Amino acid sequence: MMEDIFNRLKRLFKNGNILAKLIFINAGVFILIRLSDVFITLFNIPSLSALPQLQLPSSIELFLHRPWTIITYMFTHFDFWHIGFNMLLLYGFGRIFLLFLNLRQMCGVYLLGGIAGGMLYILAYNLVPYFSEDAPAKLMGASASVMAIVFAVSFYRKEYEIHLVLLGRLKLIYIALAVFLVDLLSITSSNAGGHIAHIGGALLGIGFACRLLGRGKDMTAPLNRLLDRIINLGKRKPKSKSTFRRAETKYDFNARRNAEIAEMDSILDKVKQSGYSSLSAEEKKKLFDSSKKL
Repeated sequence: MMEDIFNRLKRLFKNGNILAKLIFINAGVFILIRLSDVFITLFNIPSLSALPQLQLPSSIELFLHRPWTIITYMFTHFDFWHIGFNMLLLYGFGRIFLLFLNLRQMCGVYLLGGIAGGMLYILAYNLVPYFSEDAPAKLMGASASVMAIVFAVSFYRKEYEIHLVLLGRLKLIYIALAVFLVDLLSITSSNAGGHIAHIGGALLGIGFACRLLGRGKDMTAPLNRLLDRIINLGKRKPKSKSTFRRAETKYDFNARRNAEIAEMDSILDKVKQSGYSSLSAEEKKKLFDSSKKL
């Protein structure tokens, strides 16, 4: 039973597009973290927790010791409501994104948005006095990446409308601007780091849309080329079998040509004497190939 479920999930992941894969990765990491937390809590061994190795620290010194966290934090969640809300937004706005843009751009915007949000978070906590006075903080969640996708499609298709319960039809751009205002007004709240990261992701999404509309340049192209190289790094390139062929001399050509003519004359004589049906399959093929050259 469990094996059948795992096989189905494996097929869904393999056959799904990048939107499905991003949701699967976030959900998979979440489940592993929660399962490990149950084990750690039961046996009282907090030192085994993987969260500190996945969360993005605000401390530059600690970040330099854990540079991978600029990527891992955007796939890391611990609370059910946190991952549920993020994945719901990712799925909804991701589908709208794919109406106008492609899968590779979605992957690039997700990753670049997360990186931009993470970098703004680190800068704010080290340069702004209000934040630098606090104890070192840690960031996790896909919110910055999701905001990048939300703002990318909202600014790329400003006139596009969606229907919201109680509010009716609203343009995406108005929803995006309202979200941006809420984040801006909330950067001194208890979740200041999260709201700062949202702003960083949003700015990346806006920059992506404006550059694509204005200059026709795709900001995600360099990152996608790098990902292609990394993915293809472990793949073996098929060895090309090079064969040396000696150039045919005039004597060899004449000899081969005369042999072909003699063989064709023999086949035609056989057709005259016994009919076409008397030819073997190979002779019929040779006669057919010869007729195409005429």
